[in-house]
Amino acid sequence: MDLKKNKMCGITGFYSNSLSTYNNVIEKMNSAISHRGPDTVGIWKDKNSGMVLGHQRLSIIDLSEAGNQPMKSSSGRYILSYNGEVYNHLEIRKELIENNANIRWQSNSDTETLVEAIEFWGIENALKKIDGMFAFGLWDLKMRCLVLVRDRIGEKPLYYGWQRKTTDKVFLFGSELKALKAHPEFNGEINRGAIALQLRHNYIPAPYSIYRDIYKLLPGHFLVLTESDLKEGLLTEPKCYWSSTETAINGNNNQLKYSKSDIQKELEKRLVSSVRKQMISDVPLGAFLSGGIDSSTIVSIMQSQSNQSIKTFTIGFNENQYNEAKSAKKIAKHLNTDHTELYVSSKKAIDVIPKLSNIYDEPFSDSSQIPTFLVSQLTKQSVKVALSGDGGDELFCGYNRYVISKKYWTALQLIPKLLRKSASIALQFLSIEDWNKISKILPNLSKYSNFGDKVHKGANVLTANNLFDLYYMLSSHWQNPTEVVINSNEPETFLTKNKPELFGLDSQQQMMALDFITYLPNDILVKIDRAAMASSLETRVPFLDHKLIEFVWKIPHSLKYRNGQGKWILKEILNQYVPRNLTDKPKMGFGVPIGAWLREPLRDWAENLLNQKKLQEEGYFNSELVRKKWLEHLSGRRNWQYDLWNVLMFQSWIDNN
Repeated sequence: MDLKKNKMCGITGFYSNSLSTYNNVIEKMNSAISHRGPDTVGIWKDKNSGMVLGHQRLSIIDLSEAGNQPMKSSSGRYILSYNGEVYNHLEIRKELIENNANIRWQSNSDTETLVEAIEFWGIENALKKIDGMFAFGLWDLKMRCLVLVRDRIGEKPLYYGWQRKTTDKVFLFGSELKALKAHPEFNGEINRGAIALQLRHNYIPAPYSIYRDIYKLLPGHFLVLTESDLKEGLLTEPKCYWSSTETAINGNNNQLKYSKSDIQKELEKRLVSSVRKQMISDVPLGAFLSGGIDSSTIVSIMQSQSNQSIKTFTIGFNENQYNEAKSAKKIAKHLNTDHTELYVSSKKAIDVIPKLSNIYDEPFSDSSQIPTFLVSQLTKQSVKVALSGDGGDELFCGYNRYVISKKYWTALQLIPKLLRKSASIALQFLSIEDWNKISKILPNLSKYSNFGDKVHKGANVLTANNLFDLYYMLSSHWQNPTEVVINSNEPETFLTKNKPELFGLDSQQQMMALDFITYLPNDILVKIDRAAMASSLETRVPFLDHKLIEFVWKIPHSLKYRNGQGKWILKEILNQYVPRNLTDKPKMGFGVPIGAWLREPLRDWAENLLNQKKLQEEGYFNSELVRKKWLEHLSGRRNWQYDLWNVLMFQSWIDNN
């Protein structure tokens, strides 16, 4: 059967009791996210119900009209506007045919397979069967209800909420906030609690958004609104159909009992399977290659499955401490990929900054957003689809904070709490400047830059009550963001009072599980989705196959974290494809020298945004606290690059919104 699928797309929609008031509004909502799917525009309206669905389509395999959306099921009951890809849609279609489902197939698209699966099995049973990345809106003409759904891990975004600017209350939803903001009833009141969350984490975690009454649907959830809910302006609680925390607990409770070599072989087999099905494409396909363990593993498997050289792409920087391009080039040469690298000057990278507030829709301040956008732009010049290695750190214990937290806490536990608090006070008795002077005198300390800054940060760590406290400190930028965001209360999140019960997992595994439901969908996947979509590039993430995730959580933790290092078993697999000497290096991350840029080429731009009068007039931030960190950073006394970047990205965003 010919593979014909809808790939990258954008979805929009709204409900109103007075639909005739909003002629051509859905067209404006579609247009706002046309970059997500510039090939075809689709609209469906039901004047009787007040429901409108919109769709922007990017055709990658099927260019025919048969796959256009919004799509109606063969019986006419369901109307679907869908963004994403169902990787196992052919298997599902085969099962539908074998069940003698009375379907008049019109295309071979995965959209049609999805809507017919929902019709045949119902929404919950269909969701359990499908494997992929997706977000969609579904209108049920028979039951008169709207269903919004987001994929298990959160690869595809979905915003929703009630708004009223004038007289009519409308329900809005869409792939990006741009679509919702195009509706004339969009109110757009800033959520100050969300600003506090952004300053702590550098992102705004779901279900919150920067706007009051506008939410992100949580990964693995669906929302049902009946016609009476819509008429009365109500909002029901989303329902969970797949839980990553339950997956982690169940996996840990059912650890694999067979040998290390057998576990490794089975893991490799499942990785190959995930990569292979995500390589299916009739258009040019490639991969991001950073030179790290995760992307190198994905590329190695891709190349092993291909008769031609896989196209790989890397962004390089002249600053050595931020440059992984050299490592990537060596790995690409060994694997014989068709490799493209682009060294980016600081000016080229800085030129991206004015675009960030538009690309990311709401304040988002992971500074690796800059190279992510640049590598997406580079990749789009040659291919339409790219695979990435995201998700490997959370699954295989790869982040430095997991290792650091474990090592530090093991040592800290030996010191009585009272003694630790006393030591913390003592270390901070000397100023940062005094510690810097001491470090220049003592030979063993002279190699550390900003030594005083490190001492004071370490002093704060000494006050942690447990390993989770330590992890939370390391995961936070502004430690007390409500002190700097005026009139704010920091909402509860999965890392605070809403922390899920992770029975049976040790502290390090709990960090991994919590990152999987917070940092991964709210930072990593947001970063790559928006950067790639702004470049009209589709990205796929093989590590996030839910069946692979369920298997990985069954692997004994001792095969992930061993000898003080993470990703042990993944490295063992990679070293079958790439020599160990090419991959055995410290983890770098995908960063840029924001700290240095703020002191030099970005200084005037930042000074304008952090101007004390401007801060006071806008009224979002305590200007004295912000200015104090800015001046300390400029002087070199402290490195406040992350704290300042959080504020700067909000300031840049508010200027453009």
